Amino acid sequence: MASNVFFHNFDTFLNTPPFSIITPATIREAIDPAIAEAIDEIETIAHNQEPPTMENTIIALEKSGAALERVLGVAYPLMDADGNDELDAIAMETAPKLSDYSTRITLNEELWKRVKAVYDSRDTLALDAHDAMLLQKTYDSFALSGAELKGEERERLKKLKAELSELTTKFGQNVTNELKTYRIKLKRSDMEGVTPHIIEEAAQLAREEGGTDDDCTLTLAQPTYFAFMKSASRRDLREKMWKLYSGRNTSGEFSNIEIIKRITALRLEIARLLGAATFAEHKLRRTMAGTPAAVYDLLDRLKNAYREPQQKEMERLTEFATAYEGHPVDIMPWDYSYYSNKLREKEYSYDEEELRPYFELDKVIDGVWRLANRLYGITLTENKNIEVYHPDVKAWEVTDADGSYLGVLYTDFFPRPNKRPGAWMTNFKEQWTEPDGTDSRPHVSIVMNFTKPVAGKPSLLTPGEVSTFLHEFGHALHGLLTRGRYASLSGTNVYRDFVELPSQFNENFLRNREFLNSFARHYMTGETLPDHLIDKMIAASQFGAAYACMRQLLFGYLDMAWHTVTHPVTDAEIFEREAVKEVTMFANVDGAMVSPQFNHIFAGGYAAGYYSYKWAEVLDADAFSVFENNGIFDPATASRFRKTILEQGGSVNPAILYREFRGQDADVEALLHRDGIK
Repeated sequence: MASNVFFHNFDTFLNTPPFSIITPATIREAIDPAIAEAIDEIETIAHNQEPPTMENTIIALEKSGAALERVLGVAYPLMDADGNDELDAIAMETAPKLSDYSTRITLNEELWKRVKAVYDSRDTLALDAHDAMLLQKTYDSFALSGAELKGEERERLKKLKAELSELTTKFGQNVTNELKTYRIKLKRSDMEGVTPHIIEEAAQLAREEGGTDDDCTLTLAQPTYFAFMKSASRRDLREKMWKLYSGRNTSGEFSNIEIIKRITALRLEIARLLGAATFAEHKLRRTMAGTPAAVYDLLDRLKNAYREPQQKEMERLTEFATAYEGHPVDIMPWDYSYYSNKLREKEYSYDEEELRPYFELDKVIDGVWRLANRLYGITLTENKNIEVYHPDVKAWEVTDADGSYLGVLYTDFFPRPNKRPGAWMTNFKEQWTEPDGTDSRPHVSIVMNFTKPVAGKPSLLTPGEVSTFLHEFGHALHGLLTRGRYASLSGTNVYRDFVELPSQFNENFLRNREFLNSFARHYMTGETLPDHLIDKMIAASQFGAAYACMRQLLFGYLDMAWHTVTHPVTDAEIFEREAVKEVTMFANVDGAMVSPQFNHIFAGGYAAGYYSYKWAEVLDADAFSVFENNGIFDPATASRFRKTILEQGGSVNPAILYREFRGQDADVEALLHRDGIK
C-alpha cells in the first residue's frame, strides 16, 4: 500500500485531503489494509508483556488505527456530501467489516484485562483531567460494549452489531436515493402564490429536462419543499407535496419500514445482552441526562408548559384561516406553513420571503465570520490553495487573534442530486496534541442545502436559513477552537445532550440588531435591512414558538418510544401514532410517517438522543441570558464561554463545564421567557 495516499500523512498545504487524487477506488483499496494494520496494532497492545500502564495501553489504544482514521475521515463525509453509487456500495461493503473491527477491540479479552487493570489502579496514578477522562471513556466503551460477555453471548453480540451497522447504512442510503427520484411536473399557472425564486428554479430544472417555457419541475429538496408549502395558494398541490414528502420510504424499493423494525429489535437485544432493560437505558449511561426517566421528565415538563399556548396558537390560526378563506377551515398539516405565514404577515406585516433580498449568501458569510472575530478574535480567510471535493465548496484558513493557525473550514452550501438533505457539521480530521506538544489542528466542514444562484441572481437566504448557517457554524466553532490532548475527546466529541449547546447558542444572535446591521444589505440597492423589518423579525421570533416546541417534542417522544420498547414492534405506523398521540397537533393521515425518514435516530447517531436538542436548548437559552445581562459582545463573557465550553471538548464532564461558565446549573425559565411562554 506504499502508493496509496491514505498510508502517509497527506503531503499538502496544512495536510488537508488531496481530493483530486482520492477516488472511490483509492478508498476501496485502502480500507481492508487499514483495518488489518489497525488490528495488528491492537494485538500488539493486547499482548504487550510489560505491565499495563496509561501510556502502553490506554494512550496506545487512542493512537492506534491512524491510517483507518484517515480513510474514514474522508470517505464518510464524501458519502454524505458528494456520494455516488460506487461510494454507496463501499459503505455497504465496509459496514460489517468495521463492526467486526470494533467488536474485535471491545471483545478482546486480553485487551480488556489490561484496560481494566489500569482503570482499577486509577486512584494511584495522579492523572490530570484529560487523562482521567480518556481512561474513563475507554473503560466505559469496553464495559458498555460487552467486554465481560463470554462464549455464545459474545459471538451473538458480534453478529447483532454487524447486522445493525449494515442496516443503519442502508437506511440512510434509502432516504437519499428515494428523495432524488421525485420530479413533480407543473405548469407556471399552477404556481400561484409561490415565491419567484422557486418558480424560476423550477422553470430552469424543467428546461434542463426538456420542458417548455411554460413548464415547472419541482423536487422535494428541502429549500424547494419548505418554500412551496409556505407560499403556494393551491391547497390541492400543497396536500400533494406534503403527502409525497411525508410518505417517503414507506413502500417500494426504498422502503425503510422493515428496516426500522429490525434496527430497533437489534438494539433492544444488544441492550439486554449488555445488562439494560431497554436500548435507551443502555445508551443514556454516558449522557448528562443519565436515564430515560430524566429524559421523559424534561419532555413532560415542556409538554405541560407549551400545550396550552400551542392550543391557543392553533385556535387563533383556525380563526384566521376561516376569515381569510371566507368559509370554515379545518387546519391540516399541509395548511400550517401556509396559513401561519399569512398570519405572521398580517400580525407583524412580516414574511420571511420579504427579507431574502437582504440576506445574500456572500454577505451572510462575511457577517457570520465577523461575528466570530468580534466574540473570539478569530479570522477566516478563503484559501484557494486548499483542494476541495466539489466546485461548490470553499476552503477557509482559520487563524486566532495572535495570527496562529487554528484549522481549516470547508463550506458546502448548495443541493446536489447525490447529497443528502438537511444540514450538518463534520470533520475530515480531528484535533489532538502530539507527545512533543505539537498541536495538530482540525479540518472541519459545514454542509447545507440552500437555494443555488439562478438566472443571474445570487443565493438569497431566509432568516430561517441564516439561523441554520449560524447553527452549523456553532458546531464548527466547537470543532475549530478545541484544545484537547486526545482526538476522541476533542471538539464535538462530547456527551450527545451537550453537543447542541454551541450550535443552538449561536442562533440567538439572529435576534440582535447590531449583528444584523453589520451585514444585512439589499443585494441590488445596498440598502441596509430597515429597522422596521428588524423589529418585525424580532417580534415575530416568538410567533409559533409553542408549535415549534411541540413539533420537536414529537420527535423526542418518537425517538424514546422506539428505544424504550421491551419487545419488537409489529406495526410501525400504529406504533408511531401511539407514541406521539399526546403531542400530535393534526388529524392522522394514512401513509404519512416520520420514522422511515428519521435519519437522526436510525442512521445518524441520535438513537435515544433526539431529546438532546431540547436539553441543549434549555442550556443555550440559559447561557445566552448571561450575555444579555453582561452585554451581547462582552469580551470577558465571550472569553469565558470560549475557554469553558468551546475549547474543552469532551475532556471534562459537561455538567462541570457548564457550572464553571454559568456559576450554577441551567434553569428552564430562560427558555420559557425567550419563547414568550412566561
